Amino acid sequence: MADAERHVYLIGCGPNDAVVGGVDELGFKAYNLARLARLGVPVPPAFVLGTSWCRAFRTSDGQLPQDTSAELIAALRYVEVASGLTFGSTRRPLLVSVRSGAPVSMPGMMDTLLNVGLTEATLPGLLRLTGNPRLVWDSYRRLIEAYAETVAGLGAETFAAARREAMVEAGVASQQELDFRALRALAAHELELYAAVAGQPFPQSPLEQLEQAAVAVLRSWDSTRARWYRSAHGLDDDVGTAVTVQRMVFGNAGGTSGAGVGFTRNPASGVAELYLDYAANAQGEDVVAGRTEVAGRVGVDRLPPGVHDELVELSALLEHEFRDAQEFEFTVENGELFVLQTRDAKRTPLASVAIAVALAEAGLVSPAEARARVAALEPSQLETFELEGSAATEPLATGVPASVGVATGVAMFEPARAIERARGGEPVILLREDIATADIAALEAAAGFVAARGARTSHAAVVARQLGKACIVGCAGLEVDAGRRSGRLSGQVVAEGEALTIDAGSGRIYAGRLPVVRRRPEALFKRLVALGA
Repeated sequence: MADAERHVYLIGCGPNDAVVGGVDELGFKAYNLARLARLGVPVPPAFVLGTSWCRAFRTSDGQLPQDTSAELIAALRYVEVASGLTFGSTRRPLLVSVRSGAPVSMPGMMDTLLNVGLTEATLPGLLRLTGNPRLVWDSYRRLIEAYAETVAGLGAETFAAARREAMVEAGVASQQELDFRALRALAAHELELYAAVAGQPFPQSPLEQLEQAAVAVLRSWDSTRARWYRSAHGLDDDVGTAVTVQRMVFGNAGGTSGAGVGFTRNPASGVAELYLDYAANAQGEDVVAGRTEVAGRVGVDRLPPGVHDELVELSALLEHEFRDAQEFEFTVENGELFVLQTRDAKRTPLASVAIAVALAEAGLVSPAEARARVAALEPSQLETFELEGSAATEPLATGVPASVGVATGVAMFEPARAIERARGGEPVILLREDIATADIAALEAAAGFVAARGARTSHAAVVARQLGKACIVGCAGLEVDAGRRSGRLSGQVVAEGEALTIDAGSGRIYAGRLPVVRRRPEALFKRLVALGA
C-alpha cells in the first residue's frame, strides 16, 4: 500500500490496522484516533495519508503523485470492508470525510470536507440505504457548498445567500427547519450557481471529489491563517499535515442525531465539569465553524437518551488515557455515539493551572509534571478582571459566556481596522456576525470579541481562550453592518469607536468603560505551592 517515501495507515478497520507510525507521521488527530480505536471507543473506520504526503506535495508544486488514485482505491477497500459500504456504489454508497491533522494541534487552521462521494448517481442509493430524503438532500447541498468554498475557491457568501433565500422562501428561521423538498430545490440551485461561477459543472466522479478534497486539505497547510498560527506559536512550517479519510456518520439524520464538541473540564476556569455544545440534527461543521448559533447547555438537553451518560464515561476514559483535559468532537447518528477526534484541550492560562493542580491531586500526573506544565506562565497571566459594581448597570445585550474576565475597549466591526486600531495602542472589542479562524490575527490584536452566532466550542472561541481573550458568542441581540462600520445591540446603535465593556464570565455587554478590579486566584496559588510540599 505504500512505498518508502509515502505511507498510508488504517484506523478502526480490524486486524489489518497498521500499528507503525508515530505522531509525527500520523498527525495528532489520527494518532489519537488510533489509540481510541484500540481502547474500543466507537471510531468510524478510516485511513490516513501520512505527513510524508504533504511534504511530497509541497516539493512538487502542489501536485499529487501519479499513483495517488491507485493508493486511494486500495485504502478505500479496507474502509469498505469494515463498513459494509462501497465508495461510488449506486446501491450502498460509502461517503467519507476528509480532514487535516498535523503533528501539532492547530484548531480550525486547515480545511475539512464532509459528505465526499455523494453524486447524482449515488444519491438514490443513499436514499434507499437510509430511507431519509432530508438527510440525503441536506448532505448533498452541504457537499456542494463546502466543495465550492474549499476546493474551487469560489467563496462562501454566494452559497450562504442562496441558503438564506431558501429559508426565507420556506418561512423558517434555521437551516435545520428546511424540509427535504426545500433542500432538494436548494441543492439544484447551488449546482447551477457552481457551474455559473466555476465555469464547469460540479464534479460527479466520487474519486475526483476525493482526490481534490485531499489536495484542498494539503493546500490548506500553507493557507494564510495556518502560516500565521505557526508563526505565532513557533511551529515548524516543514512538518506538514496528514489527511484522514473516514467513513461518514450523519448527525443530520433526524431528531435522535446531532453533532457536538465537549471538553472534559471547563476550558475557561478549569472546573471539573463536562463542558459541551451540541446541535441536534446537524453536522460537526455547524458547531466548530462558528457560523451557526448553538445554545450550549440548551443544546445538551437535546441529546438522545443515554448519550449524556456515555459522554460522562468517555470523559473519564479520555483523561485517564491521555493524562490531561481533553477536547473531543463527536457525532450521534440515530442515537448511536461516534467519536471523531480528541486532543489536549486548549484553555486559558488560569484553567491551565487549575487543571494541572487538579490532575496532580487526583494522581493522574506527578506534582513535578504538574508544575512543569505551568512553569512558563507568569503570575500576572492568572489574574482576572472583574466588574466593580456592575449589578446596578443595565447591559446592552447578553450572549453566551465563553471565557473569563472583563475587557473594555472601542467597538470595531472589521478585522483589518481592528488590527490597525489595536496597533495604535487602543484596546479593541471586535464585534462580528460569525467567529471564524480566518479572523485570527484580529482575535489576537483585540482585547475581546463578541459574535452574534457561534458556539463556545467553535474553533475561533477555542483559539481566543488559548490567547487569554474575553469572548462572548451566540449574542442574538447583536446585528453588524460592517459596511457602515456600525452595529446594534438589542436595537441600540453602536458606532465604530464607541466604548464597550464585556464580561466574558456572565455574557453581558455594557456601554462605556465600567470600573474593574483585578483578582488574584490566591487559593489556587496555595494549592499549586502545596504540590511541592
